[in-house]
Amino acid sequence: HVQLVESGGGSVQAGGSLRLSCAASGYIAASTCMGWFRQAPGKEREGVANFLISVGSTYYIDSVKDRFAISLDNAKKTLYLQMNSLKPEDTAAYYCATRPHCPHTRDMRVGRFADWGQGTQVTVS
Repeated sequence: HVQLVESGGGSVQAGGSLRLSCAASGYIAASTCMGWFRQAPGKEREGVANFLISVGSTYYIDSVKDRFAISLDNAKKTLYLQMNSLKPEDTAAYYCATRPHCPHTRDMRVGRFADWGQGTQVTVS
C-alpha cells in the first residue's frame, strides 16, 4: 500500500490561492494515477484532478479547469494541486488518492482508487 499525507490547506478569501501537497511513500508504479478529490459537508466525494504518471497526462473537472493545476514531483514523490481564483464553492476537505493500473485519467470514480490520505481542509470565504 501507498501512504499519503496531505498538507497545505487553510482559509483564504475568494480570489485567493493555495497549493496543496500530497507526500507519498511506498512503491508507486508508473501505471498509477494520482488524484485529488474533495468532499464538502453533506455532499459526496468528487474527483477534482487526476494525473497519470506514465505519460504525465492530466484531467480536470469542468468547475476547476483554468483555475487548478495538478503536478507531480517524481523525485520527491509529491503530488501538488495549485488552486487559483478560489471560490466559496471550492470549500471542502481535499484528499489525494492513488489508483494502480490506471487506464486513463478521466475515470475518477472513488471506488477505483485504492489508497487515500487523511485530507486537508480548504475554506474559502
